Amino acid sequence: MSTTIRSAAINGLHVDSVFVEVDIHFGLKAFHIVGLPGRSVRESSGRIESAFKQCKFDYPRYRILVNLAPAHLQKTGTLYDLPMALGLLIEQGILPQDCCKHLLAFGELGLDGTIRKVNGALLMAKLAHSLGMKHVIVPAKNAKEAACIDGIDVIGVSHLNSLVAHLVGMQTIEPQPSTTFTVSSRTHTFDLSQIRGHAHAKRALEIAAAGGHNVLMSGPPGSGKTLLARSLATILPTLTKQESLEVTAIHSVAGRLKYGYVKERPFRAPHHTASGIALIGGGSNLRPGEISLAHRGVLFLDEIAEFPSHVLEDLRQPLEEGTVTISRVAGTVEYPARFTLVGAMNPCPCGYSTDSSKPCICSPVNIARYQRKLSGPFLDRIDVFTHVPRIDVKDVASAHAGESSNVVQARVQDARNIQERRYSATQLICNADLSLSAIKRYCTVDDDADAMLQTAASALKLSTRAYIRTIRIAQTIADLAKFSSVTKGCMAEALQLREPNVR
Repeated sequence: MSTTIRSAAINGLHVDSVFVEVDIHFGLKAFHIVGLPGRSVRESSGRIESAFKQCKFDYPRYRILVNLAPAHLQKTGTLYDLPMALGLLIEQGILPQDCCKHLLAFGELGLDGTIRKVNGALLMAKLAHSLGMKHVIVPAKNAKEAACIDGIDVIGVSHLNSLVAHLVGMQTIEPQPSTTFTVSSRTHTFDLSQIRGHAHAKRALEIAAAGGHNVLMSGPPGSGKTLLARSLATILPTLTKQESLEVTAIHSVAGRLKYGYVKERPFRAPHHTASGIALIGGGSNLRPGEISLAHRGVLFLDEIAEFPSHVLEDLRQPLEEGTVTISRVAGTVEYPARFTLVGAMNPCPCGYSTDSSKPCICSPVNIARYQRKLSGPFLDRIDVFTHVPRIDVKDVASAHAGESSNVVQARVQDARNIQERRYSATQLICNADLSLSAIKRYCTVDDDADAMLQTAASALKLSTRAYIRTIRIAQTIADLAKFSSVTKGCMAEALQLREPNVR
């Protein structure tokens, strides 16, 4: 009679239940694994045998057959080491037959019997809870992560010997206390008060942070574009628990999670030599890319015009839909990618075409070629455009420091709270998520403001996408001012921010 242990298979952010069926019968000593195992799964036999010897457990001298059901699902990773070892221990009578009936187990075995961390613990604990399991056995280093899921006992184990002692009743491993979600105290290296001048750019970033809008900054070298972008992280609204769970799940699958909840909005800043796969995701294991790791946070592309054009074009669909579907021979996965894009660029190859103090050495042809690296469809997905001029050195000391990040962040948080209440009955999070139908339902635009928008749309030849994005920005400006409707002044500022400065 075979023994069955419950485990899981992860495909992107989707998790399927897996039955690890273990059977020992007479025959030449062998260890066969069936059920579409990957290479790392097939190599588990060596790890399990060594762990048994180090833990002083008898290793079967007969034929071992392990079936990973359902057989049509691809099984990858080292997470099946622990359930296979438990199945063998039960088959040999070392563990009681019913000790693993109401639990789900996963973990990698070291050669000395240690149980090592694996990716995706949060999602597998969530699956165990949905299946009505009472317990989930996880590596000790995954325990805080798995304990983010309420309603299930998380047993964190560090060694096979201690787990066996727990299951036979010789010792008790207390369940990991539930990981509670708390808003972390904000400590940042950068602060808006450190930036002299640039009131227009700071206002643009405040609007972007409040509504989750995409921003493109253009200006000469040394004008402060990178510092402004880095300071954006200091004024972002705090993560809600639902948003934190989404972000934590992605980082868990990517193997980048150190503790429990991710408590701060991600800020990702890949180098311009990053490939399309690094940015979008993929590879042999279909891992999430930078745009998914920046979900509910900021993706900062410094020197955005230096990125390969095809890489930037790859961003068009995720920017519009908030998800990315990765299709390869190995399968198809979908990851969330609802991020705020912040780009920074020079206006020309030498950088000084808009600088009054330094002459530009670029020809009009070179400037046009440089700016064409950002295509029209890509720019159409940018909400806010702002120019960052260079401040003269003698004016830096005398310029007013301006508001601190804490003051601006308080306004941003108030505006985001207004949006949260407004969209509480929907899946919408912020104004950047608004569709045309949602705009008609939730946004009130004054007659004067609407007339101004219609005139501007005709004069500026705004596309439907640009038209919708202008209303989104105007609604965010109204939320910052705590207006009940979008006024003419809100619409005028939104139209000003929508004017591209790289064409």
